[in-house]
Formats: sequence, structure tokens, C-alpha cells
Amino acid sequence: MQVAVDPLLVVLLLVNFFLLGTSRLRALISGSASQGALLALLVLSVHGGITLQAALIALATIALKTIVIPAMLTRALRDAAIHREIEPVIGFVPSLLLGGLGTGLSLVFARTLPLAPEHAGSLLVPASLATAFTGFLLLATRRKAITQVVGYLALENGVFVMGLTLVEAMPLFVEIGVLLDLVVAIFVMGIIIEHISREFSSIDTTRLSSLKE
Repeated sequence: MQVAVDPLLVVLLLVNFFLLGTSRLRALISGSASQGALLALLVLSVHGGITLQAALIALATIALKTIVIPAMLTRALRDAAIHREIEPVIGFVPSLLLGGLGTGLSLVFARTLPLAPEHAGSLLVPASLATAFTGFLLLATRRKAITQVVGYLALENGVFVMGLTLVEAMPLFVEIGVLLDLVVAIFVMGIIIEHISREFSSIDTTRLSSLKE
């Protein structure tokens, strides 16, 4: 199953560009959910087979990243009655260009790292760096809180992919601990979204500046 790792990572990189290029929040949430499904498949592929540990991690990833968290974001989207990211700090085309630049630099930088022989020619490290950079771009350049949550998810997905390079050394409980940290963070972001929507009838994070008054 390891032959499927690089094709899955290529699809993951394409989803990164989709996240950077779309203004529709519902499509953004769907893209984040698809990343969760890809991560679950990557877990099984990197392990080289369906073991108990791989199956548990894959199921937890599917449950949280593909079902639970997207459902929470969709509900927040419905309650806030918004549909698009209208005025990002950096436009969608420049974001795509920055994403392409970050992906290229990730490929170059990964070649300079002292990786294990089995990962030297793999896209695991470049894809993890590029996905984390995509998440950072979404966090830094988008105004809607829901978009920023998706950015946080993409950033964590990059860390998750990097963790797959240490799959033999990283115990199951550590990986589940990362997922639990993610759930806590999403609940915190959900509370923030609810309060912003309640106070301002909007989830544009730039309106937080009015709290200074």
C-alpha cells in the first residue's frame, strides 16, 4: 500500500490550492473534510497495511476531521448566515501564487534535510511543510473566523503528515493526544465564533478591534 502514498500526497497538495483559491465557505469546509479523508488513507498507506494501530488512528481521523468538525463548522456557517469570504487581507490569486511558492520551497528545503532512506525520495516532508504553510496563509490572510478555523485545521494536518514520518517511533497514545488537542482547540474556536456572531451579527474577525472602544 506504500506505493499509494505519493499519489495521495499529490491530491493533498491540490486540495491545499483549492482551499487557497475558493471564496465559498461551504466549499472550504468540504475541502477540509476531504483532507481528513486523505489523512486517514495516508495512515493506512504509510503503515504498509491495516494494523490495529493504523485502523484506530484512521477511524479517529475520519470521525473528527471528516465528520464531526466539518459538521460543527457547517452548523456555525448556517447560524451565521454567511456564504463567502468577501475581502481577504490578500486576494485569492496572490494567495495561490504564495501557495505555489511555498510548495516549491518546501520541495527544495526537504532535500536538504537528513531524512531516513525510506523518506528521502518521498513527498511526506514537502507535503507536510506545504500544508502547514497553507494553513498559516489562511490564518493570516482571511477575515472570517470559520476560514481561520479551516486554516488551523490545515496547519494541524501538516503537522500530522510530518508525524507520519515517525510512525514507528510515535506511540498510538501520542497521536490520539494530538487529535484530542485538536478537538479542544476547535471547541474554543466554536465558542469564539458564537460570541462574535452574537455580538456583531458577523464573524469578521476585524470587528474585534471595536472592542477597544
